[in-house]
Amino acid sequence: MAAPAIHRLIRVLGTFLIGVVLALVLFALAGWIGSSIPRNAGWQEPDRGVTVMVESNGIHTAIIMPLLTKEKDWRRDFPVADIADRDRPYTHVSVSWGEHDVFLETPTWWDLSPITVARIIGLGGEGVLHVAHYVRPAPSDHARPVRLTRAEYRRLVAAIEGTIPPRPRVIHPGYGGQDVFYDTHGRYTPTNTCNQWTSDMLARAGMRMGWWTPFAGGVMKWLPEPGES
Repeated sequence: MAAPAIHRLIRVLGTFLIGVVLALVLFALAGWIGSSIPRNAGWQEPDRGVTVMVESNGIHTAIIMPLLTKEKDWRRDFPVADIADRDRPYTHVSVSWGEHDVFLETPTWWDLSPITVARIIGLGGEGVLHVAHYVRPAPSDHARPVRLTRAEYRRLVAAIEGTIPPRPRVIHPGYGGQDVFYDTHGRYTPTNTCNQWTSDMLARAGMRMGWWTPFAGGVMKWLPEPGES
């Protein structure tokens, strides 16, 4: 290859890489701005009600709820018969939404394929629910509790129920004995992410949340760490 052609190729590749980096920076900036604009700005945590938690692994968020309250019995929607480890005294259920192939084919983030990432960015992907069963989960920086009024919790329940697929359901084994996946509706895109689902569910309940929260941090910053006033 002649030297001028090589130089042109280097310039094209350099321009492309600069464009990719700039797009990522602008996306991150837009995510920070969008997550900082509150929905339900006047909301205040009540003194009494139902305590839920929002958990995060730094990338993905989920909503933890009591398995049984007078408002909802989640055992009817997410029966313990659907998981492998059925004999534990479960008290809570964690529910989240995400992209089908990412959830089912990436037990760790090291398994995430660049081809899958490129497809999601370009075309999006089908939604799937991830449901995990817990026994008395403890509050922590990664599982932050928040109290909702009974009416707010009922709205949260109704919002999540709207994403649950009807029976019979397509069920996929989870990462361990306590979790499971269900095919569901909704399309995952770079602007409609798992974390957007979490904040949408909480905002529909009436809780203060950012308008656009593509990243986990955009959700968790609205929840005080345990022990904070």
